[in-house]
Amino acid sequence: MDWGRAKNVLIYAFLLLNLVLGYQLWIDYREQAGSGLDFTSLSPSTQRIMEDNRIQVLSPIPTETPQLPKIAYTFSAQEQREPVVMDTPVDTKLIYADERELRSALEGQVEELDQYRHDPQSDKENVFVFRPLVLKEWPLFNVELEFYHESQKIQAYHEPVFDIQPTDDVEEQKVLPASKALETLIERNFIPPESVVRDIQLGYYGQLFNTEVQLAAPTWRFTLDTGEMIYVQGISGDVFTPKSDTKE
Repeated sequence: MDWGRAKNVLIYAFLLLNLVLGYQLWIDYREQAGSGLDFTSLSPSTQRIMEDNRIQVLSPIPTETPQLPKIAYTFSAQEQREPVVMDTPVDTKLIYADERELRSALEGQVEELDQYRHDPQSDKENVFVFRPLVLKEWPLFNVELEFYHESQKIQAYHEPVFDIQPTDDVEEQKVLPASKALETLIERNFIPPESVVRDIQLGYYGQLFNTEVQLAAPTWRFTLDTGEMIYVQGISGDVFTPKSDTKE
């Protein structure tokens, strides 16, 4: 038997098998990703524009429309502290399976970490970004807790100085459905052709003014594949883009 030739045949056979298995995994992933998406909440006209402009939405469209108040919070750029260098750097990974794993690595570093949530859509090069939670559930998109990492070690963090004022006497209003906010962006051409919407999330956002007291309202945030984030105010339906931080 020609063992050299037989070995080559086996190698090619294994390569072909890996290609077939890889293709099947890719098909399964696409099917699973698509199975959780439901575009029936979007109007036929919006769906046609998506098809014509080859716009994809790879994030499930949230269906919740909670009653939420607007908020006021104190935040001044001049009062922010300098980053804190850790006495003992924390071992880390570039990618975590879930937030619990990342939180476990950061345990004990920041006292009130349970009042923040990791925002992977906002992570930067060598920076993990967390957002403070309003009413223990909704991220405040204007404020960041940052953990700086390099060579797979978290070496410092920057904790924001802010305070959310009580909302007991503030009127709650029903939030605009995410599907209606998405329709606004697509039909008014805020989402460029061939874009991919990779994340849709409800939180709080407001224009930043040169004052200590800032205002924020319930807002839908849409993250595109380019990293651009577009905000639709959940009460008025106004559209905001951070590039200009102005109402569109």
